[in-house]
Amino acid sequence: MTKAVLGVIGGSGLYDLPGLGQVEEIAVQTPWGEPSDKLRVGQLGGTKIVFLPRHGAGHTIPPGEINYRANIDAMKRAGVTDLVSVSACGSFRENCPPGHFVLVDQFIDRTINREKSFFGQGCVAHVAMADPVSPLLVNRLEAAAKQEDIACTKGGTYLVMEGPQFSTRAESHMYRSWGCDVIGMTNMPEARLAREAEICYATVAMVTDFDCWHEDHSDVDITSIIAVMKKNSANAAALVARLAQDFPQQHEACPLGSDTALEYAIITKREEISPRLVSKLDAVAGRVLNKV
Repeated sequence: MTKAVLGVIGGSGLYDLPGLGQVEEIAVQTPWGEPSDKLRVGQLGGTKIVFLPRHGAGHTIPPGEINYRANIDAMKRAGVTDLVSVSACGSFRENCPPGHFVLVDQFIDRTINREKSFFGQGCVAHVAMADPVSPLLVNRLEAAAKQEDIACTKGGTYLVMEGPQFSTRAESHMYRSWGCDVIGMTNMPEARLAREAEICYATVAMVTDFDCWHEDHSDVDITSIIAVMKKNSANAAALVARLAQDFPQQHEACPLGSDTALEYAIITKREEISPRLVSKLDAVAGRVLNKV
């Protein structure tokens, strides 16, 4: 059995994790460059937690310039088995107003300028992404939200835009017509990379606004978003604390195989795999690449 380690990536408004005890700040070096910040490793509710602010502690990194590969690699090196992404987002649904949380189960990736895989020339791999989030982790988040009386919807599609600008009105209406529920700028390629690293992944999408499709609400502006964000951040911290309190000590095998995603994903012949790339993949893919 593998010891469960809960990772939390904090999005806009969540730059620390209140209540985290026995904290050690660790600067992790990765083959992919520097993560967004130091990892804050500690204990919460009897569970080992690894926290990383996605944009840096002072929110200095825009969505398109986040080193997603370094962030996920660092989490893997820290032993994270289950990763919760906490992200601010806009809503396309009347029943998901500002302050509401959505536990998404699907993504549409509209980003264009980001490194989206740990693999490449010298070692080719194709992981399954039909179901990008881990259901057991989502179920635990839903239970924690109910216990904390946090308004929450289980299931939904997250449209990931490049940013950093918000949507045009035409884009907002188009994404809504596609059946999307929320929109944000950061969960891709994060979710893809977590799957490649065999880390169970789930998103808590915290609604801050109605994007710009809603005729009865003002268009998106950063002042109103920040006001909602403060309340959302407090609820997110309470949600994570409750999740940690009830989290199992041993990692629960994912029914979708998120934690064994690389088992048959690498298709390059072993003798043709680049030694240079193998050395970079030591944390992410060592489990399969080191097999005799």
